[in-house]
Amino acid sequence: MALVASIHVDAGWSLPAVSLKDVNGESVALNDCMGEKGLLVAFTCNHCPYAIAVWPRLIRHAASLKSMGINTIAVNPNIRPDYPADGVSAMAEKIVEWGIDFPYLADETQAVAKAFDAQCTPDLYMFDGEGKLYYHGRIDDYWKDEEKVSNEELLPAAASLLAGEAAPQPQHPTIGCSIKWLD
Repeated sequence: MALVASIHVDAGWSLPAVSLKDVNGESVALNDCMGEKGLLVAFTCNHCPYAIAVWPRLIRHAASLKSMGINTIAVNPNIRPDYPADGVSAMAEKIVEWGIDFPYLADETQAVAKAFDAQCTPDLYMFDGEGKLYYHGRIDDYWKDEEKVSNEELLPAAASLLAGEAAPQPQHPTIGCSIKWLD
């Protein structure tokens, strides 16, 4: 497990017109998941300790975002035989176990992770209602222990988006396990 940080991505680029499969093998277009006010795309997985620590917050925050008109999807780029804990069947189990009520999609070729320049799990991208990147940063200032969080960052960024304000600065990179690249 190599610790890496997300890289800077300029705000304003468009949500790629890509599709992935859900755990039932159904194709899901990211653009079709857009909420009235935006979409949060979270690259994540099941085995990374950083992702595991953030999952409960991601699930709760997704509910808050949905009430704001911002939908959430999770994308797992670590679909590899040598990481069975991240396989599609394991994803289906986690949807039930963790109560994930938004699409959790498999990026089996890693083409979507590459299109986003995603680097780690978790890696978060929030798009506005027009599909333009507004926020690429961490969920809060302490990944490891939610009780030690002193600064929420994702939800205030969403509030700024809804208020029509400029994106918050700085946008701190997320840290997590490196994506398990196929090549």
